[in-house]
Amino acid sequence: MSQNRIEMSVSCQDDYDPDSLRVDEAVRRVHAQLRPVDGFEQVALRDALGRVLAEDVYSKIDVPGHTNSAMDGFAIRGADIPADGARSLAIIGTAFAGRPFHGECGEGDCVRIMTGAPMPAGADSVVIVERAEVQGESIRVGADNESGQNVRAAGEDIARDDKVLAAGRRLLPAHLGLLASLGIGEVKVRRRLRVAFFSTGDELKSIGEPLTMGDVYDSNRYTLHGMLTRLGTDIIDMGVVRDEPFALEEAFKQAARLADVVITSGGVSMGEADFIKQTLGKLGQIDFWKIAMKPGRPLAFGRIDNGGVGAWFFGLPGNPVTVMVTFYVFVQPALQELMGAPPSPPLTLKLPCVAKLKKRPGRVEYQRGVMERGEQGQLTVRKTGAQGSGILTSMATADCFIVLPMESGNVEPDNEVEVLPFSNFV
Repeated sequence: MSQNRIEMSVSCQDDYDPDSLRVDEAVRRVHAQLRPVDGFEQVALRDALGRVLAEDVYSKIDVPGHTNSAMDGFAIRGADIPADGARSLAIIGTAFAGRPFHGECGEGDCVRIMTGAPMPAGADSVVIVERAEVQGESIRVGADNESGQNVRAAGEDIARDDKVLAAGRRLLPAHLGLLASLGIGEVKVRRRLRVAFFSTGDELKSIGEPLTMGDVYDSNRYTLHGMLTRLGTDIIDMGVVRDEPFALEEAFKQAARLADVVITSGGVSMGEADFIKQTLGKLGQIDFWKIAMKPGRPLAFGRIDNGGVGAWFFGLPGNPVTVMVTFYVFVQPALQELMGAPPSPPLTLKLPCVAKLKKRPGRVEYQRGVMERGEQGQLTVRKTGAQGSGILTSMATADCFIVLPMESGNVEPDNEVEVLPFSNFV
């Protein structure tokens, strides 16, 4: 027998690699190093959607600004509600939102009032139209009413000097409306995070170029562009960089000058032409590059330091599905941290899986799934078919990840699984 022996490296096909980091430990290590970027700007409220607040916002007014009616009806004194039976009250005027009644509601009086109209002096309750019997210029009200009903107090929603939004809040449409209700027309927000990205590989072609034997169109830059756009970052698309050490080194130097974060796809596996690791080792350092997950084991995280100009680095695998999985699990939460909006724990569900799932212990798996309603209305989940890391249709037809823990094995039909809806990433 030959004495020659081939040294075997752990491959992405293996289920267990003792040198791979657990997913939760890798996430912890990433976030332990990150701090929000410096820089702020003042923007008009209409331009603030999706931006991250740089400071707490306090109200300078009460909302509502005056005690008002919550319903259409009649403003009365609570003391005039009878203990039993009914009582007649004289209608002495009408109050509209924006046109208040300026008199006083005395004993035995009432004022016709519209929703939002300021409460007349002396009145503290509103009888809704449906519970008032109108008799010419008076109404009859019964004992089935309560003092103080159907009235919104000044400052009931927001009181003057209340903190209404905290720094770090990513502004959504409801927040813009809330700020507008306070008369705030501009807000201080953190500057946009600058993210540069490029794909690596001699086989990659851009859309419009003809394919020759072995070529593929570069889809990763389009999915990355879409995911980064939804996060509200400033995007620097550096195209495709060839598998040449000099070209990669120059691309890294340029990216680090332009951006806070650099993302690559491809070039971090065990292939001979994968120069990302050695190039980054020259320009910075790699914290880790193997994760106990599928898809996504060869994922690099580190720091580029080029002559005092630095940027965080994420090296994603080249397979299209893996790019999206690793982005959502690692990169998006990290970018949110850098934007000054630390991510909250994602919403997960426990759902029965309608079919068997194959898995061996040793790494976390993120299988692509679809949530459906069964005949009895119960929510279930199924995988989207073939789960290869190059099958982008498995992501395009999915609405969730089926997350199978590191220690788990096969999943039998109707067993519950952890489901991570894609709505977490919107």
